[in-house]
Amino acid sequence: MWFVYIIECEDKSLYTGCTNNLDRRFEQHSLGIGSKYTFSHKPSKFLFSEKCGSRSDALKREHQIKRWSHDKKIKFIKIQNKPG
Repeated sequence: MWFVYIIECEDKSLYTGCTNNLDRRFEQHSLGIGSKYTFSHKPSKFLFSEKCGSRSDALKREHQIKRWSHDKKIKFIKIQNKPG
């Protein structure tokens, strides 16, 4: 199973990626070995994750989300995390 995810960094910037293991990937980002971006922007928490059917689907969704503005990502996350 693959996931696309959004992480909030300590500077309030957002990082979007995909993985087949969310816990391992967050640990990698926290150790500074997950990506060049999170090496210099320390991750603080997951804001969103979404299951995808395949690696290909996850990469396509990641690409789609990365094209969104910061504000659109925040609005999307709020809608997804809304109860009920």
